Amino acid sequence: MRRCFRVLLIAWLAIGASLGLARDNPEVNWVSLADLPLEARQTLKLIEEDGPFPYSRDGSIFGNYEKRLPLHQRGYYREYTVKTPGSRNRGARRIVAGRGDEFYYTADHYRTFQRIRR
Repeated sequence: MRRCFRVLLIAWLAIGASLGLARDNPEVNWVSLADLPLEARQTLKLIEEDGPFPYSRDGSIFGNYEKRLPLHQRGYYREYTVKTPGSRNRGARRIVAGRGDEFYYTADHYRTFQRIRR
């Protein structure tokens, strides 16, 4: 019975991980401030100065629905647009700021994140 339970548990964890369900602490790589695009560094400066922000959605709640960032209560994360040269809209680049003074950069509209080392 115990062996059966262990096998079922391992199978459940493997299936959950493959479906993205077991993401309590997602792995996020680091990026140095110097390695960010100039526009991302400018956006960080605006965040630190509390604006003014060029886009109306800047500062809105980031829901982390895909669970690619560490899990926190709703409202913990805010998103800000990083200008994309040549783009006619907001583009795909963002900085997501957490209340714990952590900042994440995404160049692909939330598919991947890098934590900014400042």
